[in-house]
Amino acid sequence: MNPFYKFLSLGFALSLLFSCSGGDSSEEGPDQQPVPDPAAATLVFPENNTECNEGEILSSDQSRVIFRWNASQNTDSYEVRLTNLNTNTESRTISTSNEAAIIIQRGTPYEWSVTSRANGTNQTAISPVWRFYNAGEAVSNYAPFPATAVFPQRGSTLANAGTIALSWETSDIDNDLVSYDIYLEVSNTNPQNLVGTTTENTLEINISTSSIYYWQVVSKDAAGNSSVSEVFQFAVE
Repeated sequence: MNPFYKFLSLGFALSLLFSCSGGDSSEEGPDQQPVPDPAAATLVFPENNTECNEGEILSSDQSRVIFRWNASQNTDSYEVRLTNLNTNTESRTISTSNEAAIIIQRGTPYEWSVTSRANGTNQTAISPVWRFYNAGEAVSNYAPFPATAVFPQRGSTLANAGTIALSWETSDIDNDLVSYDIYLEVSNTNPQNLVGTTTENTLEINISTSSIYYWQVVSKDAAGNSSVSEVFQFAVE
């Protein structure tokens, strides 16, 4: 056979081989359906702004509490984020069901939420944040929950100096909050300067340019109990 025709026959055979084998192996196959994003869970127990009286007492200091929430759609696992509001320390617990047994301190306020996760995607969904007191020895009146900053938000930067109204929020199981002491200083991460006492959840202050402010709220109730918030920070350009 003429060499030229041999070459054509070989090329034709190779083209058939690649065609049958699907060609370039790097080509995408049929379109895959994207993994749907998980939905946020609905918290069930411990309930928000209440005393938690359930759980297995392990010692005078600790108990085992079963945290529960409603299962969310498109979710393979859950992460329970639990913060001790006395020490501001956080723990995380992974669960593949809609509950988790966690050992916590008795007579202590906590904050908790649940993050929903799904295999095959980095998208997550976070539940609302709830607060509760884990029951300890018999207590006739509970201290308020530590305040959280509303304005300015933690780590925010304000464009202008002048007068602003600090604002915060908190709650109390006994509903007997009576006043708040506000401490504020420039460049001091442990503010000691009392700038005002108020019965409201807001206080007006004067701020200056090119400054970083640190402030803290001490919440007091009618029984003489008090709680101290974390130190909040904001900057002024």
